[in-house]
Amino acid sequence: MIFSKNNATHFKVRMVAVFFTFAFSYPVLSQTLTGSPSPPDAPTAELQTAPAAPAQTLGTAQITGTVTDTQGAVVPSATITLIPYGKLGERTTSSAADGAFTFTGLPATEYRLTIAASGFDLYSSPEFTLRPGQSFTVPSVGLKISASTTVNVIASNDQIALAEIHEQEQQRVFGVFQNFYTSYIWDAAPMPTKQKYRLAFHALYDPPLFLITAGIAGAEQYNGTFPGYGPGIEGYGKRYGAALADATTARILESAVLPSLLHQDPRYFYQGSGNIPSRAFHAAAFTFTTRGDNGRIEPNYSHMLGSLGAAGISNLYHPAGSRGVGDTFQTFGITLAGNIVGNLFREFVLRHLESVPSYANGKH
Repeated sequence: MIFSKNNATHFKVRMVAVFFTFAFSYPVLSQTLTGSPSPPDAPTAELQTAPAAPAQTLGTAQITGTVTDTQGAVVPSATITLIPYGKLGERTTSSAADGAFTFTGLPATEYRLTIAASGFDLYSSPEFTLRPGQSFTVPSVGLKISASTTVNVIASNDQIALAEIHEQEQQRVFGVFQNFYTSYIWDAAPMPTKQKYRLAFHALYDPPLFLITAGIAGAEQYNGTFPGYGPGIEGYGKRYGAALADATTARILESAVLPSLLHQDPRYFYQGSGNIPSRAFHAAAFTFTTRGDNGRIEPNYSHMLGSLGAAGISNLYHPAGSRGVGDTFQTFGITLAGNIVGNLFREFVLRHLESVPSYANGKH
């Protein structure tokens, strides 16, 4: 057969087409001839619903325990969370008033506990294994107080007053001479009756007081005060005894008995602020006025009547030539003048000569 050039070209194209058709059809033909299964159909749009998670399995084991702090005190209302292996089916309960808690109907598996309570660090137990039917008691749990916990301590007025008086008892000029009756805390708590007597006797038993009394008796001896006592060591002894009796009587009446009966505070309250005239007026006026136990300013009946009463009682042991109404009021006047001078020293001088807490700085 004779082919033209065009027929030859067309024949070649047909042969190439047949080759590629056979090549791409061979896998399908081979599967058909050998009986091999065809590829699975592509997934359809319809999806099967996944099976629901099985309900929590109940068991026969139980867990009990008691929540306490590190001091052994029970902790009620703590939140206890029981976490099984895999964290599926967590259970939560609260500790009772006695700190006890219980979980029942538990399946056998591994567990751990977490305990949370207000004011305490979160507690997490090590893992433990629970067997079927087992009754497991959690070892004692001692919750630690959280480092960020705020503790509010509320003290009574008597407790506050006692603490403030304790600070006053440390006040000594040059570290020796007492200044117990100056309050550098302007709004100090009122003194209970018991503390008024306690501080008065503490002041009387203070050893430096006997040294001061010895100095007063020596000055009286030198100036010839109370000449009826006479000269020499005998006269000095009588003057010393009388000065000590004066100090004792005045302190008991002015600082304990009358302040308790009249509900007045026997202390001087340091102002420490304002100009000099203001502070000087406050110091002088506090001889004639004082602060009541109710915090109000009122006439200082305790101090004035106590000074007058002590001067009257001194007639019982002063020599005959130094007794009488005139001598009583003269002693009373000298006492008041001495109190004014003493208050001025308290306001302007003494605070610089003794150790006083930084927060105790008078009226702001």
